[in-house]
Amino acid sequence: MFHVDIEQQESLTAEQTQVLGEMWKRCAGRILLSTTLAKSGHPGGSLSSLHLLLVLYSVMRHRPSDPHWQERDRLVVSMGHISPGVYSVLSEFGYFPEDDFLNEFRRAGSPFAGHVETAVPGVEWNTGNLGQGLSVGTGMAFAARARKLPSRTMVMMGDGEQQKGQVAEARRFASKFGLGNLIAIVDRNHLQIGGDTENVMSVRVRQEYEAAGWNVLYVPNGHDFNEIYMALRRAWLHDGLYEERPTVLVARTVMGKGVSFMEDRAKYHGSPLPEDQCAQALTELGLPGDTLERWNKSRASHENFRTPLDPRVAYPEINQGTPILYDADTVTDCRSAYGAALKDLAEHNNQGGAVRIVGFSCDLEGSVKMKGFHQISPDLFVETGIQEHHAAASAGAVSREGIATFFSTFGVFAADETYNQHRLNDLNHTHLKVVATHVGLDVGEDGPTHQCVDYLGLMNNLLGYSIFIPADPNQTDRIIRHVAATPGNVFVGMGRSKMSVITDEDGNPFFGTDYVFTPGKADWLRRGTDLTFITYGAVVPQVMKAQAMLREQGFTAGVLNMASIKPLDEGAILQAAEIGPIITVEDHLTHTGLGAMAAGVLARGAVAQKLVTLGVTFYGSSGKPLDLYRKQGLDADSLVEKAKTVLS
Repeated sequence: MFHVDIEQQESLTAEQTQVLGEMWKRCAGRILLSTTLAKSGHPGGSLSSLHLLLVLYSVMRHRPSDPHWQERDRLVVSMGHISPGVYSVLSEFGYFPEDDFLNEFRRAGSPFAGHVETAVPGVEWNTGNLGQGLSVGTGMAFAARARKLPSRTMVMMGDGEQQKGQVAEARRFASKFGLGNLIAIVDRNHLQIGGDTENVMSVRVRQEYEAAGWNVLYVPNGHDFNEIYMALRRAWLHDGLYEERPTVLVARTVMGKGVSFMEDRAKYHGSPLPEDQCAQALTELGLPGDTLERWNKSRASHENFRTPLDPRVAYPEINQGTPILYDADTVTDCRSAYGAALKDLAEHNNQGGAVRIVGFSCDLEGSVKMKGFHQISPDLFVETGIQEHHAAASAGAVSREGIATFFSTFGVFAADETYNQHRLNDLNHTHLKVVATHVGLDVGEDGPTHQCVDYLGLMNNLLGYSIFIPADPNQTDRIIRHVAATPGNVFVGMGRSKMSVITDEDGNPFFGTDYVFTPGKADWLRRGTDLTFITYGAVVPQVMKAQAMLREQGFTAGVLNMASIKPLDEGAILQAAEIGPIITVEDHLTHTGLGAMAAGVLARGAVAQKLVTLGVTFYGSSGKPLDLYRKQGLDADSLVEKAKTVLS
């Protein structure tokens, strides 16, 4: 494999430059072939960045035979649409045969998708939604530094995506944390889909990185291998640069470089060449005239697609510590129980230089109760400021580096505002623990902008996320310890208010010392013979109160706590239907929440039973939670009346 020791060589030799030139010609041919054969794709930007990609892979520490080698250097390709260029270079460096790429690019069932994906060996992160790659790179760089790994992280970006606000968030973050092991590369060809970047939305790339505190290096010719190499070497060694700052290389390039009629034309950002023009371009590159015809035949007869690489990475072994028991007289909030559990987990896992748990917050450390964790693990507490989009993506990247990662903020910021970041985390098989406080109507008097009443529907859309909503401080403690020790993405939601501990009928804590949280298993807090309330989270106290009031009036209602929303205990719902009518209660929209889920279970089971779904039916106002519940018909008195109506 071609490699240049960047720490030893001041510049490329003539022989190395010649080798890179030969590699460029082969890779450029693959870019043109792959997009023409697929009749779709982005050849222009791939050619624009090809020289940069070849130099990067020439100096990086990486192992095609072991793509998950821990000490490897990482390259995040933020502008994932240049997949033809990336796949071409990866095949050149031996990650897979070019046949696999050219025969399968953009075909159903192939890992070689239109935007880079981790199913392809050598790809670090699924990208495509522009503006998120730098956040991901900061997470990888932060994790490497925390674990004292020698690796560097590079992030390849386009100039158009510098218009994204999240890029500015990531720039500030990298500067604040002094990520000197992070190098960004901007392919500055001044073109995007809509034309000239200055006309679409002007961005002063170098000035904005300078203002954020980065080292900034300009590469006047981004197609000169040696010029790229020497700038990269300065960044790599911090030669004359600030060592505790990230560095960006802004390389002036040409869209469609290497093909005369494609150069500097925005059209070819996302337009493949028709076959006649592709043949002409291949001839310009000096490739055989029958190249396109040969690959057309090969692609038509290709049947056995490459097996995708398993993108999942190892998860750390977490000591769950000793559960905290809140006695029957305790009145506290679930978020405080979360904070206490997280602090205890830090004490058991982050001592003696160990790096097993990291916590991200967005200027809400006190409200989400992360002060204890911060105290125990000051270097592993990450305050991102009011930059939720960046925080969600960066935390997701950290979680793929063998570190249990918690991201905590209010519900509307944790779910609604950052939905797309979580979607990409899901696609990248991260292990992020999103712990959202202030969900539902239990947000104090902050008003409807902060009343997160749609989080279940949003997070339920993400195929790889579990959803857990604890009912009291004891269950919160057990859930947090469980998710810390378990791989995969999870959303844990809780309200703001203090509440009493849920007790059994003997007055002892229901979630006592022998309770073990099990995903997919509901809790029968009370058994009844007339009907069943199915509920979760902050409204459980109102349901429990309603159950007691009904009992005094001669009715026996069951209370089924659905702390595990996903996976859902469908068997328990069907069991409740055998008893009698069901009333679901939630401070959430019913058509995307538990009410709709319960209806689906009954429909799939062909069960004819009365179902009443109670939840949020209109945007509320500011007010104390109990007053808001009363207006929505979710307080104990309203629940009693509804139950009596159902039973009448």
